[in-house]
Amino acid sequence: MSEGNLFDDLFIFEMANSHQGSVEHGIDIVHAMGRIARKYNIKAAVKLQYRNLDTFIHPDYIGRKDVKHVERFLSTRLNYDQFSQIVEAIREEGMITIVTPFDESSVEWCMDQGIDILKIASCSSLDWPLLNAVSATYKPLIISTGGKTLSDIDKIYNFFTHRKIQFAFLHCIAEYPAPMEHLQLDFIDRMNRRYPEVTIGYSGHEDPNDNTIPMLAIAKGARILERHVGLPTETIRLNAYSMNPEQAERWVEAVLNAKNMCQMKKENTKYVSQEEIDSLNSLMRGVYLKHDVKAGTQLTAEDVFFAMPCHERQMSSGEFQEGTVASKDYNKNEELHEKRKISDINLARSVIHDAKGMLYEAGIALGESFEVELSHHYGMQHFRQFGAIIINVINREYCKKLIIVLPGQKHPLHIHKVKEETFQLLYGDLQVEMSDGVHPMKAGDIQTVLRGEKHAFSSLNGAIFEEVSTTHVKNDSYYEDPKISKLDPIERKTYLRKW
Repeated sequence: MSEGNLFDDLFIFEMANSHQGSVEHGIDIVHAMGRIARKYNIKAAVKLQYRNLDTFIHPDYIGRKDVKHVERFLSTRLNYDQFSQIVEAIREEGMITIVTPFDESSVEWCMDQGIDILKIASCSSLDWPLLNAVSATYKPLIISTGGKTLSDIDKIYNFFTHRKIQFAFLHCIAEYPAPMEHLQLDFIDRMNRRYPEVTIGYSGHEDPNDNTIPMLAIAKGARILERHVGLPTETIRLNAYSMNPEQAERWVEAVLNAKNMCQMKKENTKYVSQEEIDSLNSLMRGVYLKHDVKAGTQLTAEDVFFAMPCHERQMSSGEFQEGTVASKDYNKNEELHEKRKISDINLARSVIHDAKGMLYEAGIALGESFEVELSHHYGMQHFRQFGAIIINVINREYCKKLIIVLPGQKHPLHIHKVKEETFQLLYGDLQVEMSDGVHPMKAGDIQTVLRGEKHAFSSLNGAIFEEVSTTHVKNDSYYEDPKISKLDPIERKTYLRKW
């Protein structure tokens, strides 16, 4: 499956039969696409199609014109050596070589030529003899899913996953040209959710002049874009779904613009520019005094009013809370310059909101019956560095908990004398420290901790994992750090019934 390096941000120029059976014309197409790739500094590939026409077409149908595609395939036929010349031209242009083999003999050609990636066409994606031959190569694969149901795609996913093949899926509507109302780009969202470890792309057959569709595909999460391309001449006319070089260049520009518009500007979170902050601050309301106030006065809503502008260092309407203490004398209509006091309640509320957000993003529903435990070994002030959020779901002869570890948080080294527990990571990344070393976990991984076994856990970007254990008994956590061990459990735990 894809690790995100080979397939991500890949542009595929599909030549198909538009080489028109001419090596020279095919190489001209390659040069035209190479110029676009260099101009925009993109990761680009040219894709060819291979068929052993001596066996691919039944001998009784050779020369007949009543079966679709037969005449076109035969009239544009190239042999192994001719295709090899085009492959070499693709490499010389610094692009990736991709071939769609339609039969087992063509797979052998691909291997002999050292093709980088094999492509499975929509019409072949349930052709099990061909899929077996392709999987035996262990080449990276891109699989089009035109005309395939979700159940079909699941079968293909499992077939290649079990064989440990690196592959990507392309959402595709196999109509030529594909009408806008049939494109179903929302299905890209579904595929990204269903196959999170697989790169999902889009293979387009729509009007070559309509670049809103690839931009929408990017916004939906497509990481590979594919289009048919060709080179019109005085005697060669392109079909209704193939792009000429000028259209291909505009397509690349549109896709790059869409990537720039959609791309997160800060890793793992939303970037907020200073310009945006200044713009919003200019519209915010500040806190002003209704009357003269003496230093030491605890302010209530009756003592203040909210109005714009809100100046630098002035308390905003969103920051004000009842009980704010005036640190100096204030005059009527003067702006309030105080800082909101950070309490353990504020800190707890902040981490609870973050934990809820992680559950929402992971798609984990808790139901109504649970208890939340904030485990703050060194106090709430240090909770984001040390601690964990423990959601107690079931505690009978067996016990189930959900543990939420915030980004950068660590749960200190400890043992249990009574219970044995098993962790399964549901979301994010987790590092479990044990006597035999650190065990990095990814979603789905399982780690068992035996009674009396020292363990700690931490996360770089945040984690949610399920703990299944024998019955949980209070005071069964024994910490290595004596500072923690000396604390009464009430001092290092906060329980919530509702959140």
